Amino acid sequence: MNYYESKDLNRFAEVGKFKPELMNKFFDYYGEATNTDGALSKREKALIALAISHFKQCPYCIDAYTTASLEAGANPDQMTEAIHVAASMAAGMTLVHGVQMLNNLEKSGA
Repeated sequence: MNYYESKDLNRFAEVGKFKPELMNKFFDYYGEATNTDGALSKREKALIALAISHFKQCPYCIDAYTTASLEAGANPDQMTEAIHVAASMAAGMTLVHGVQMLNNLEKSGA
């Protein structure tokens, strides 16, 4: 058994069991933001979501947006490139905080 079971993704709606009105609002918003063509295509949105899924390390989302990306017409090269964009952004976000280290080093005279 794994902590994250892919079959559990099918239970997502059950999270709203005790407050269905809030979960329904979430699903309306989520569906509009992720599953419609607008200024961004559904394919572009699925690739963004796939990249964020990897950055935030959500196995449920990785499963869901791998499928969504394929269904929206993305190919494995585009999907792989999207996760590399996320990985490079994560690295950059880590490294840019080195400025704080440099500031402290300069203040300390090191």
